[in-house]
Amino acid sequence: MKILKSKKALSPVVASIILIAVTVAVSIAVAAWMGALTIGFMGSSSITITNVSFEEETDPTPNWINITVKNTGTNQVTIATIKVNNAVCSFTPKTSATLKSGDVDYIKIYKDWVSGNPYKFDLFDSSGNAVGSTQQNAPGT
Repeated sequence: MKILKSKKALSPVVASIILIAVTVAVSIAVAAWMGALTIGFMGSSSITITNVSFEEETDPTPNWINITVKNTGTNQVTIATIKVNNAVCSFTPKTSATLKSGDVDYIKIYKDWVSGNPYKFDLFDSSGNAVGSTQQNAPGT
């Protein structure tokens, strides 16, 4: 058998480098694709406070604050704690408010408030994660 010396081919070193480069490129593409799938499955938890109204009653009934909330995330959210100016407040419903994605609910917070003062509202889910926040000034007299 006659060996042709005029033909050229890739050396084994160059072939190995090309194979490694292709393998790394494919694995990066697969990792990016899997990461995008994971983020889509996780969803998000977010509550938007769309309205705050301060209600005043005569004694002995305390003042209260009505807030309108909307679940703007993709996950169902259970509001377990509401803080007003960093103090935990009781609210109606008494234990928690559960909202599916897109749901709107009305929550009554029992809190004496002072005209013209600012009030910061923080909403926390049953895991203790902050899911919504806003600040509103009470109406002046």
